[in-house]
Amino acid sequence: MNSSKSLIFLLLVVFSFLGFSQEKQRITVQYSGNTSSSPEIEEGALVFLRDASQQVHFVHKGVNLWCDKAIYYQDQEYIEAFSNVVLKQGDSINMVAKYVEYSGKTELAFAQGDVVLTEPESVLTTDKLYFDRTRQLAYYDTKGKVVKDSSGTITSQIGRYYMNAKKYQFTKNVVLVDPEYTLNTERLDFFPDSGHAHLFGPSTIVGEESKIYTERGFYDTNANVGYFQRNARVDYDNRIIEGDSIYFDRNRSFASASNNITVTDTINNSIVRGHYAEVWRDRDSVFITKRALAITVQEKDSVYLHADTLMVTGKQDNRITRAYYNAKLYKSDLAGKADSIHVNHKTGLTQLINLARYSSTDAFATARKPVLWNLGNQMTGDTIHLISNVETEKLDSLKVFNNAFLVSKDTLSEDGFNQIKGQRLIGLFRDNEIYNVDIIKNAETIRYMRNDTNELIGIQKSKSGSINIQLVDQEIDEVRFINQIDGNIFPEADFPNSSKRLRGFDWRGEERPISVEDLFKDDPPLVLPVIKGLEDYVPPEDFVDESVKERIEEAGKATPNKPNKAARNLPTDNKLPPLKTNQVKKDGTSKTKKKQEGP
Repeated sequence: MNSSKSLIFLLLVVFSFLGFSQEKQRITVQYSGNTSSSPEIEEGALVFLRDASQQVHFVHKGVNLWCDKAIYYQDQEYIEAFSNVVLKQGDSINMVAKYVEYSGKTELAFAQGDVVLTEPESVLTTDKLYFDRTRQLAYYDTKGKVVKDSSGTITSQIGRYYMNAKKYQFTKNVVLVDPEYTLNTERLDFFPDSGHAHLFGPSTIVGEESKIYTERGFYDTNANVGYFQRNARVDYDNRIIEGDSIYFDRNRSFASASNNITVTDTINNSIVRGHYAEVWRDRDSVFITKRALAITVQEKDSVYLHADTLMVTGKQDNRITRAYYNAKLYKSDLAGKADSIHVNHKTGLTQLINLARYSSTDAFATARKPVLWNLGNQMTGDTIHLISNVETEKLDSLKVFNNAFLVSKDTLSEDGFNQIKGQRLIGLFRDNEIYNVDIIKNAETIRYMRNDTNELIGIQKSKSGSINIQLVDQEIDEVRFINQIDGNIFPEADFPNSSKRLRGFDWRGEERPISVEDLFKDDPPLVLPVIKGLEDYVPPEDFVDESVKERIEEAGKATPNKPNKAARNLPTDNKLPPLKTNQVKKDGTSKTKKKQEGP
C-alpha cells in the first residue's frame, strides 16, 4: 500500500513538473503597462501599451523583447511589437527595429524598419531581417551592411549570419570597404571574430598600390595577408603576377606564386616565367626559379633568357636581370650560354660570366666557359660582354676577355674550322650581324682559303700581335695581321691533322639552342608540388527549409479555423546562379563564363 502511494506521489510530482516546464515555455508578459482588448483586432488578442515608467516587456526561452506597443495573440503565441522594439538574446545578440513579429511556437522573428543587429565583433543594419532562433540564423534579402569594429564595412544584397558559428555568408553585389582597399566579390564567407574572408567567384581587391583578381581566395582582414587561386593575378604598379597559387602580404608589399607563373613588366615590355616566384614591390625585385625564363619583348625579335634562377631588381629606368646556374640566351640570330648572365637594361650591357673560372681543379672549366653564337660564328672566353643599343634594340658591340676564341665551321670540308684566338676580342655589329673583329695580343689563326668558285687554295696558319678581320655575309672577307710574327699557307694534303686545331679549341655547336624549347633540353625533370586547393563554395541553406515548414505547420494545428500567423512574412527563396569564371581568349581579352558549383 505504501508503495502504491509513493508511486502516485511520484507521478503527481512528474506531471506537475512537466506542466510547469511546459508553462514556462510559453511567452511570459513581464510588464504590460496599459492592457486592453479590441474586437477590431481579433477575438482573444490583448493590446499592451507602455506607461510613463517603462516599455512593454516579454520573455520567452531566454529572449527578452521590449516595445512601446504590442498585440499578443495568446492562442497562437504570437506577438506584433511596435515602436522602439528591442530584442535581446543573452549577452551577445541585441536587435532593434521599428516593428517586430515573433512566434513563440516556431521561434521565428521578422523585423522591419531601421533594423540593427549587434554582436560583439560586428553590427548589421538592414531594412528587413528574418531570425530563426532554433537554427540561430539571421537572414536579409533587401540589402544590408555589416560594420566590423571601425576598420571596414561589408554590403551585399543578400546575407546570412550563423550565430553559433559566428559566420556571415554574403551573396550578390558584395563589397568590403577597408581604409586600405576595396574588395568586390560574387560571394563572401566572413568570420568577424578572426577577420577571415573567403572569396568565391570573380573577385577583386583594389588598394592604392595593388590590385588583386581571383576566382577562389582567402583574405585575413586583420593581418592583411591573402591566398588566391583560379586565374589568380596581382597587379603591382608596373608588374602583373599570375599563377596557379598566389600568396600576398599587403604590409610587406610582398607576393609569392607557385606553378605556371608569369610576371609581366608593362614598362620595360618584358615577361618572366617559372614555377616559383617572389615579388617585393618596395625593393622592385623579382626572384623566380623552376624552369625560369625571362623574355624581353622586341618589335621584331624577342630575347629569351633561361637559367635555374632569375632575379630582376631595380626601378624601371635602372633594371638589372641576373640569371645564374646554367644560364642560356636565345634570339633568332644570337645564342649564348654561361654559368651566369647579367643584364643591365639601362646601359644595354649583357655579361656572360664563368663562375668557376677561378678554379684550376674544375674538370668542367673548359666546357663551362661562356660561349656566344652569332649566326655561323662561335665565340668563347672567360667573360663575354655584349652591348646593345637600348633605343634601337640592336646589337652594337662585343667584348671577350681572356682566352678569346672565334670559330666558324668551314662550309665545304667535313671537319674544317676557321679559328682565331687571342687574349681579347672586340667585335662590332651592323644590323645584328658581326662585321668587324679585332683580336688583341697573342693572336693566332687557322683559316681555310677559298677562291671565288669555293675551291680550297690552302690552309693559312699565322701568329701575330693582333688581327683585324672584316666579315661580309658572316664570311671572312679580309684579314689584317698587325705585328705579324710568322705565317704560311699550306696545301691541305701537307697540313697535318694534329695542327688543324689551335690550343684550347672547343667546338660546342651541339650545345647551341636553335629554338626557345632548346633552352630547357638539359634541365632535370620538372616535378611541381601539388597545390592543396581552398575548399569549394558550399551553397547557403534556404531560410525556409523543411524544418521551418514543419514548425509552421505544427504551429497552426492549435487554431485550425484561423489564419496561421506563424506563416506570415516569410522570405521567398533566392536561387543563386552558378558561379562564374573568366576565360582568356586568344586575342588576350577575357570573357565571362558560367561555371557549375563544385571543383
